[in-house]
Amino acid sequence: MYCRLNTLLLLAIAFALPAYAEVKDATPGGFTVENSVQVAATPERVWQAMTADIDHWWPKDHSWWGKAAKLSIDARAGGCFCEVAGAQQAQHLQVVFVDPQKTLRMTGGLGPMQGMGLHGVAEWTLQAEGTSTRVTWRYRAGGYSPDDLSALAPVVDKVQAQQLDGLARWLQAAR
Repeated sequence: MYCRLNTLLLLAIAFALPAYAEVKDATPGGFTVENSVQVAATPERVWQAMTADIDHWWPKDHSWWGKAAKLSIDARAGGCFCEVAGAQQAQHLQVVFVDPQKTLRMTGGLGPMQGMGLHGVAEWTLQAEGTSTRVTWRYRAGGYSPDDLSALAPVVDKVQAQQLDGLARWLQAAR
């Protein structure tokens, strides 16, 4: 029984991890990373989790104020992907395009890239595949920097994979 439970747990973890992660391109002036996962949920449920439940699945160690912070996405043009911890507040990204249950596009510099003066486009796309949904998260970032930005690409790719994994795990736990 114990061995079977471990096997089931390992299979569940394998299916929750991003099936596809890639640094699409990286130059001294910017990069594109893309992560994708297939989850056993409808596009409507994935959209709900992405936008209304982000505070539950986004890793708090990838926020400015950790557990004290509340993360939210106002999924409308001009809306905010914000973090609030009392008087401490941050706008991570601004929503620029919404096609519910299909595409959410936001602009801005994520994490430390904000303070570096870099700008990016984060785009979430959802594609129904039978009884599941393919979730793809692409982030393109660039701007002036005295440093070679291509070195950031694998780090951002890894962090983005962790964040997408958080969404997949949240959806799996909600089943």
